[in-house]
Amino acid sequence: MNTPRGVRRTGTTLSDGRELIYYDPADAPVRVPLEDSRGLPAPQPQVELRTDPLTGDVITYATHRNTRTYLPPADQCPLCASKPGNPTEIPDHDYNVAVFENRFPSFAGPGRTEVVCFTSDHNRSFTDLSQGQARLVVDTWADRTAELGARDDVELVFPFENRGREIGVTLSHPHGQIYAYPFVPPRMRNLLTQARKHQEVAGSNLFADVLAAERKEGTRVVAENGNWTAFVPEAARWPVEVHLYPHRQLAGIDELSVGERDDFAELYLDVLHRLDGLYGEPLPYIAAWHQAPVRVDRELGYLHLEVLSIRRAADKIKYLAGSESGMGAFISDTRPEDVAETLRKAGS
Repeated sequence: MNTPRGVRRTGTTLSDGRELIYYDPADAPVRVPLEDSRGLPAPQPQVELRTDPLTGDVITYATHRNTRTYLPPADQCPLCASKPGNPTEIPDHDYNVAVFENRFPSFAGPGRTEVVCFTSDHNRSFTDLSQGQARLVVDTWADRTAELGARDDVELVFPFENRGREIGVTLSHPHGQIYAYPFVPPRMRNLLTQARKHQEVAGSNLFADVLAAERKEGTRVVAENGNWTAFVPEAARWPVEVHLYPHRQLAGIDELSVGERDDFAELYLDVLHRLDGLYGEPLPYIAAWHQAPVRVDRELGYLHLEVLSIRRAADKIKYLAGSESGMGAFISDTRPEDVAETLRKAGS
């Protein structure tokens, strides 16, 4: 696998056989991985996939995840670099970006789940990263997308980040995950169905047309640069929702050019700072990469990142209650144009 230019990739194996990969700047000292001293037993995940006959959705049962680590104190964080008295998932004493197979995976056999640690600094968040560090994370996502997407048992590669206890995080260290699904998940199937209908009627890509319309109309655009635009979608479901689109149609993160990766890191950090400025404290959010499936309808996809938050006011959370959970019909307490205007002002 070709590692992105400017990045050094160093692989090793944890004591239970799981893979660990370090990503460092190319000019960093050559890394010699330290041995994992924990002597962990081989993982025995209990995973079952079932298809709902009413919807066609695949439901995953991973009962072993009910015993995963839950909000440990900072001095026992399993995602920090190892130190005397606290051997962790990352045996080295320091790292830039680290990726390893999840010890409590949602998929086993077909598919794969990975943890992506954005920095060794436990007290930072993605918002606090330098542009160079954020760019290293982008290169990491790109490398993992290419490698995982080449597997025969993977249909879609989904990098994402959950931030904040309100979202349900179980580890507070700055990190994200990658789900390499052995199926195309429901939301992507729905998006591609709409994209196919649009292609048949309009003869053009749905996502490209949405981006063009948002840029032309302008009232929901939050920020943009030479290669990317961030906007609140016209029919946003969540109280706070921002989509980041590249200006050309791409299937995956691994297809981004050097300039597009630079511009994404710049714009994403800008957007995150605006989001944290909404209520004067770090905003709980989910950041979800939408990449095209590996094998089917790839030409209909359009790489983009969706960032959403369930916080609808400084002291209020949007819960998915009767209409949302029971019927999938969202009712929003915020208007997209108002959210976009607030976020634009947050950067002035």
